[in-house]
Amino acid sequence: MELNIPESLIYEIKQTVASEHTAKAYGSGLAEVYATPAMIALMENAAYKSIEEFLPEGYSSVGMEINMQHLKATLPGKEVKAISKVTDVDGRKVTFEIKVFENEELAGSATHRRFVINSQRFMEKLNS
Repeated sequence: MELNIPESLIYEIKQTVASEHTAKAYGSGLAEVYATPAMIALMENAAYKSIEEFLPEGYSSVGMEINMQHLKATLPGKEVKAISKVTDVDGRKVTFEIKVFENEELAGSATHRRFVINSQRFMEKLNS
């Protein structure tokens, strides 16, 4: 299977931070600020969605590695945006650079790798 995912593909997704996105709600701390796990989920979602249309029918991708830095606290009610960029496609491994901004200020950054899977075979293997 050959993937035709364009290198340098850029995708942007936005989210308004809500109380369910806070460290207190996630159980990752007591502060009522945007949780690191919530930021990671937004980053992965941007990467996942960016390549979805380039995958053959019946295929998806799973996260296999993320190295991130959470650089700025963000209060509920504020909007954040994640911008993912494909930096490498090596077989079925796709590498991304992802940045999260609150307004124009960098709130987080990451490198992330995903692996393209045949969804049905992946689940069959897990269930056997």
